[in-house]
Amino acid sequence: MQELIRRYQSLITGIDLKFERSLLTKINWDARAIGIKGARGTGKSTLLLQHLKASNYGEKAIYFSLDDLYFKNSTLLETGEAFYQAGGRKLFLDEVHKYPDWHREVKNLYDFYPDLQLAFSGSSILELQKSSVDLSRRVLFYELTALSFREFLQLKYGFDFPAYTFEEIQSNHIEIARSIKQLLESPLPYFQEFLSYGSYPFFNEGLEEYSYRLQQIINVIIDYDLPEAKDISVSTQNKLKKLLYVISESVPFTPNVSKLATQIETTRPILLEMLHILEEARLIRNLRSATKGISLMNKPEKILLSNANLVKSLSEKGWNSGNIRETFALDQLQNAGFTITHPSKGDFLVNEEVLLEIGGKNKALTQVAHHENHFVFSDELEIGWGKQIPLYLLGFLL
Repeated sequence: MQELIRRYQSLITGIDLKFERSLLTKINWDARAIGIKGARGTGKSTLLLQHLKASNYGEKAIYFSLDDLYFKNSTLLETGEAFYQAGGRKLFLDEVHKYPDWHREVKNLYDFYPDLQLAFSGSSILELQKSSVDLSRRVLFYELTALSFREFLQLKYGFDFPAYTFEEIQSNHIEIARSIKQLLESPLPYFQEFLSYGSYPFFNEGLEEYSYRLQQIINVIIDYDLPEAKDISVSTQNKLKKLLYVISESVPFTPNVSKLATQIETTRPILLEMLHILEEARLIRNLRSATKGISLMNKPEKILLSNANLVKSLSEKGWNSGNIRETFALDQLQNAGFTITHPSKGDFLVNEEVLLEIGGKNKALTQVAHHENHFVFSDELEIGWGKQIPLYLLGFLL
């Protein structure tokens, strides 16, 4: 196990604490077992290592990546037990989906050693969701989402803005926008940067390769992560890629399920399952009507890619202002934990209470004025007025 310890110490030495994700302070690190899920590239490994470095647990804590070659000849259970016998009490496990039957051995460690704290993460969000059924009574699950606009500003430029609640943005948006402009002068150029390449922390490793790396992540999710969690064929994988491309070309996509199934060369039920899989993999967002419920057999009223960076990476045709606005708004709202449904009028219904219209700076209130609690979030607007709010402020919810 000494080689694992050396690698852990090397990782801790190189970790930077200048920028921390907002989730870091929301996790109950005292819980007996913590699971952190999230799409590839969002920074789960960094989050675990930052907590370890900041907490300074000493020899009572250790971090293992389960894709380490060490685990080809040693089991997780044996390694965890050896760590416990040596006095360790906090075991952090990364890339757990790379270890066969990992949830069974995590469960055993949890049951056998009541004073051992466990934290684990993995890049295959579907694999963690599948295993969460067995571990749900034992593990507190959290999700690390893609970056918010606020987090992007802090990571790239060092601007340390506070997060705001949705209610604060509704009631105090003029004051909030003015306070942001005191530092940024104009937030709109920064906002355009974020839409192009700001959703994943690896933009810091080079902007020229960003789009290519994002496409690689998509391929890894469909070619490797999905088969680990679902019984799917190579033919289905190819159809998923085709479906993702069709969605990316739309502005935004209001699906005709029967027509789309024919285009993808599959059946309606299988197509609906494919849409569900792509959503669970955090590649798309299926927006459903509140009146029809969330059954998987009910077709989504609208389908958008998970964030604007994916649109930029996959399709020039999809880089349409209306599509990008809605994609950004849905991304930031859902990442902040809000339930969003498709209303009969307007663009989004938030928690079945607040009706939103998303548009340009000259967008009128007409489409949402019938609803008592309504707002327009407008692009190309630095400071709003009344019920018209700058769109970029939704990026300050996290």
